[in-house]
Amino acid sequence: MSHAYPTQPIAAVGAVVFRNQSVLLIRRSQPPNQGLWAIPGGCVRLGETFQAAAEREIWEETRIRIRAHGPIYIFDTVDRDGEGRVRYHYVITDLLADYLDGWPTAGDDALEARWVTSAELDSLPVSQATMDLLRGGKTKGAFLSEWR
Repeated sequence: MSHAYPTQPIAAVGAVVFRNQSVLLIRRSQPPNQGLWAIPGGCVRLGETFQAAAEREIWEETRIRIRAHGPIYIFDTVDRDGEGRVRYHYVITDLLADYLDGWPTAGDDALEARWVTSAELDSLPVSQATMDLLRGGKTKGAFLSEWR
């Protein structure tokens, strides 16, 4: 389902999942940020909670089972075409989540899915929002301090 040229912002969710000093990332197959590594996630369906949406989306994109908790980072992504029209507008809430089980396998909107260490992060083409979250300290609390 294309979300290009929406008539209103679209609610989306991501899940920040850590395991063994690594974070779960996907390489996006769809715009915006196509080809870049990012926190996995997707759109919230009508009647779905943020937590349920995160758990579903992470399973669809990575085959990892998680338990999603509260929000840690909220941002928007607005992408305009050459004529200045809004091509994409997402309001994204990233949730902290616990890893339950599974091994990263790309699915749905992911070209690749894998665990990434802090040392590896700088050598990958990573979306700005993901870099802001993981390196910029734009989070609720200091839970990332040990990972950095």
